Amino acid sequence: MPTILLIEDNEIITKGLDYLFTQENYLLLSAKTLEKAKEYIETKNYDLILLDVTLPDGDGFEFFSSMKNEISVPLIFLTAKDLSDDIINGLELGACDYITKPFHNRELLLRINNALKYKKENKELKIEDITIDPLKMEVKKQEQIINLTTLEYQLFLYLVENKNRIVTREMLYEKIYELSGNDVSDNTLTVYIKRIREKLRSENIIKTIKGIGYRVSS
Repeated sequence: MPTILLIEDNEIITKGLDYLFTQENYLLLSAKTLEKAKEYIETKNYDLILLDVTLPDGDGFEFFSSMKNEISVPLIFLTAKDLSDDIINGLELGACDYITKPFHNRELLLRINNALKYKKENKELKIEDITIDPLKMEVKKQEQIINLTTLEYQLFLYLVENKNRIVTREMLYEKIYELSGNDVSDNTLTVYIKRIREKLRSENIIKTIKGIGYRVSS
């Protein structure tokens, strides 16, 4: 049963969502303040967060920004603010969605289901001592963050998603064009792979298949 952490000080909304989620087989944890929410985030297990922007003890945007490293689940802002700047701000901070009050229950449930589906499809990937977290777009080696550029990250993720299969150089050229809109030379691709290997501190994770491309093996 998925657990949803609701950070909301409006008791009417909380009671309504408690009933709705019970009918949909969701378990609800609710916090009226950011202080209580912080305690839950650090100590409880949950699958998704609904966060109001305006709370008695602070701003939801600032709270999320300060707690991002502690949050590893999808977050949806739930608020009366519907200004485009607020929506953009919330999404740029890393929220997966933004819904304004008043809202339709079916719309909220759809957005929650989509977010939970995204989380399931984007679970952590592991290769040797390397962990990739697609939700955070982070790569770690033995819990130490590896600072890949966005393009390096996407190329490495593409290779890992195709582990145990040969990824041809032509496939990687197409991937780079898809991501950047730029054509690259054979030498440029070689440089990208070399940099990724150096940052991973391993020559063995990405194996060269001579004359064809590369392969990551589990």
